Amino acid sequence: MSDLPCCPECGSEYTYEDGALYVCPECAHEWGKDSDQEDNDTQVIKDSNGNILNDGDTVSVIKDLKVKGSSSVIKVGTKVKNIRLVEGVHDIDCKVDGIGAMKLKSQFVKKV
Repeated sequence: MSDLPCCPECGSEYTYEDGALYVCPECAHEWGKDSDQEDNDTQVIKDSNGNILNDGDTVSVIKDLKVKGSSSVIKVGTKVKNIRLVEGVHDIDCKVDGIGAMKLKSQFVKKV
């Protein structure tokens, strides 16, 4: 078929080239052609504005987020304190007031 590598995030074989990057159409993960494997020790998690996030930061939600399996919604502007960064697609582990423990994607929050 093709000699393109599988996605390191989800394992999809349907990756494609986009300039100097490989892109996965299933999970939207992008990685460089020159890196054989990502180095998780140097992985930096950034918010929607490009600010680097750290454990213990306070973030604010930038759009309404539906809670899967519930009729609850996390409203725009909800502040989430004391976040914890984890590996995976949902890279923020936190507690949201009124909802409880959950994981969020860093692309839907901004650092306060």
